[in-house]
Amino acid sequence: MVVRHDADASKALLEQVNQALNSGTKLRIQGGNSKAFLGRKVEGEVLDTRVHCGIVSYDPTELVITARAGTPLVDLQAALDEAGQMLTCEPPHFAEDATVGGMLAAGLSGPRRPWSGAVRDLVLGTRVITGFGKHLRFGGEVMKNVAGYDVSRLMAGSLGCLGLVTEVSLKVLPKPRECVSLRFEVDVETALKNLAEWGQQPIPISAASYHDNALHLRLEGGEGSVASARERLSCELLDGDYWQQLNEHQLHFFRSETPLWRISVPNNTGVLALPGEQLIDWGGAQRWLKSDSDAQTIRRIVSEAGGHATCFTPGACDSPMPPLSAPLQRYHRQLKAQLDPQGIFNPGRMYPEV
Repeated sequence: MVVRHDADASKALLEQVNQALNSGTKLRIQGGNSKAFLGRKVEGEVLDTRVHCGIVSYDPTELVITARAGTPLVDLQAALDEAGQMLTCEPPHFAEDATVGGMLAAGLSGPRRPWSGAVRDLVLGTRVITGFGKHLRFGGEVMKNVAGYDVSRLMAGSLGCLGLVTEVSLKVLPKPRECVSLRFEVDVETALKNLAEWGQQPIPISAASYHDNALHLRLEGGEGSVASARERLSCELLDGDYWQQLNEHQLHFFRSETPLWRISVPNNTGVLALPGEQLIDWGGAQRWLKSDSDAQTIRRIVSEAGGHATCFTPGACDSPMPPLSAPLQRYHRQLKAQLDPQGIFNPGRMYPEV
């Protein structure tokens, strides 16, 4: 087992939180700030998690890694890579100084998401400084989660609004033995139809996107299954770097000043008549949209398809996160009240009410 104690600043972080509670000061949690564009702007005293960093424990035979929130994501992935393992959710970095805590708070997953799960699916446990000024451990082995909720997984995608995560334990898996990327020149209707059919067949797909009038496919698994699928789907090979460029928004599609929207829709959703230019990912379940159209129009079209839309461009929309129904608003407020009753953590980052 590899154990590193790079910088345990949990006491200092806890002291800062308690001082904020005593003075009524709001806190703006940040790590590498690589995903500061997500959500609404937050005013408050900066609480920098990068002082609390390092891999606490990693045993490749147990397929579990535990790291502090301020640990650079590149360091964690380098340790996994050395052991031939990976985070199956493929979290995007968007900057070299992205942190493990930021990965969890943002809850963003890469091209492999539909086949291997999201960030929250990898979370086994966390340590969290709550809005009561307590440093608690949540997970399956020590403390029962409050109100029946899985608190550790609630932190995934919460944008730091529910508490300060100081440590997280994640499930990891071995890297696939074989990986091949393919490119098919087809129209978008044919691409979505093929993906729907292939999803019902034993084809080892681990990523699928439609971009520049072509369907891009990644096959991963054992040598035999990948070779068999490649022969069956006979087409030209694609440079494997494409998936990282897609994940990190480095493709030409993302190099634009036009507002960017992330559209999430049910599997097997057909072509959406949205105003603007689209890039389809996750086999059709995620669409990236560049559009100058107003939020109401975009969200109406997406809602009719059973999905929701998030604005990724700061300042382009007053409410960047998808609007909540009345029951969901109530749940969000109740969770905030239970974990952060004074509302000091990233107030209003997701919604004004939380």
